[in-house]
Amino acid sequence: MTTSDVLLDVQGVSKSFTGTAGDELRVLDRIDLQLREGEVVALLGRSGSGKSTLLRIIAGLIGPTAGTVRYRGAALNGANPGAALVFQSFALMPWLTVQDNVELGLAARNVAPAERSRRALAAIDMIGLDGFESAYPKELSGGMRQRVGFARALVLEPDLLLMDEPFSALDVLTAENLRTELVRLWAGDAFPSKAVCLVTHNIEEAVLLADRVLVLGANPGRIIAEIAIEQPRPRDKRAASFDALVDQIYGLLTGRDTEPVAPAPDTATPTARPLPDASPGGLAGLVELVYAAGRRADLPDIADELNFELDDLFPLVDAAELLGLATVEAGDVELTEIGARFTTADIQESKRIFAEQARHRAPLVRTICKGLAGSRDGSLKASFFLDLLRRGFSPADARRQLDLAIDWGRYAELYDYDKDNDQITADPAAEVYQAVRGAWTA
Repeated sequence: MTTSDVLLDVQGVSKSFTGTAGDELRVLDRIDLQLREGEVVALLGRSGSGKSTLLRIIAGLIGPTAGTVRYRGAALNGANPGAALVFQSFALMPWLTVQDNVELGLAARNVAPAERSRRALAAIDMIGLDGFESAYPKELSGGMRQRVGFARALVLEPDLLLMDEPFSALDVLTAENLRTELVRLWAGDAFPSKAVCLVTHNIEEAVLLADRVLVLGANPGRIIAEIAIEQPRPRDKRAASFDALVDQIYGLLTGRDTEPVAPAPDTATPTARPLPDASPGGLAGLVELVYAAGRRADLPDIADELNFELDDLFPLVDAAELLGLATVEAGDVELTEIGARFTTADIQESKRIFAEQARHRAPLVRTICKGLAGSRDGSLKASFFLDLLRRGFSPADARRQLDLAIDWGRYAELYDYDKDNDQITADPAAEVYQAVRGAWTA
């Protein structure tokens, strides 16, 4: 295959949605990319990077707010006629057989029944499900159902095969088997698509499958790096060159050099430095694992040992960094002296350390503490903080931020929350409460 022909051209694409309060929620910001004949491209990023939204814009399922998308030179004004999409959730019709599910797209294109059957059976055979043509989805394993999803897309013989995290709902061994099958099919002459675009948050998956990896930053999504993968297929995940690429991309996803400079935690507002989506218990577990590894650890190694995706661990790393318990350097997580003390202390001392770091370095926790200390009786309605948060977050994100702050503050014994009356109440013994109350009454 050659890589000279541009099949799809994305220029200056941005995408915003309108929140329930009428505010603009920007998901993608000025995306430029091309998909060329003969290549596999991976869109890799954390949750919130807008990679699935971008894939749907490429598919023509939603339109951009700004910018243009061209397929073979023609601007898209609806569904992309040269693309087929494989979903994470299989999206099979449970009342249809395997063959009927595969024929769905052909029927929508008014292909004659005999031709539909011929092409569907050939696609089913190609993806290794011959013998299951008359089976229903409930009779199939997850891996077999996803094979049906691949057959349903490939039977349309699309120029562009688009895949939205197609392996993430599968167990590790099944996912690995399907990735290997995809590489084998792509290398063969019978593969009907000219290019593949894959959305993933799995770094190893991107390096294993792609010719180019486009790394997206988050909030809003934008391309922060493009990495060419020049290793021949099939690729050896144990090779030093493979590990080097994984580490390079991991460094991009966790580094700060490619991100806008964020305000310091001890001066930032709650909207400028949101709380990472991490519980105190999860954070403590990560810090303990890093400590056991000699106070410095490679996060991909931890993810592999725990059988988690890297994306699942990123919020914990962000929380540890926000609280000053760890730093991220060259893709590795290293504990600070405070982080080491936090994980080796007894439960009461570790909670005291968490409280001290949270009230200084977690902006929303700090705001709540100061608000409570400045109130008449050390108590405020949670809805007061929720209304403030809605000025900078969507309603759902504002609620999640408040829930995280309540969880962190309760663990630190800085304040409590009564859900029945929606009241947050300060712990009178908390140092920040005493300090601010003293300033107010002086």
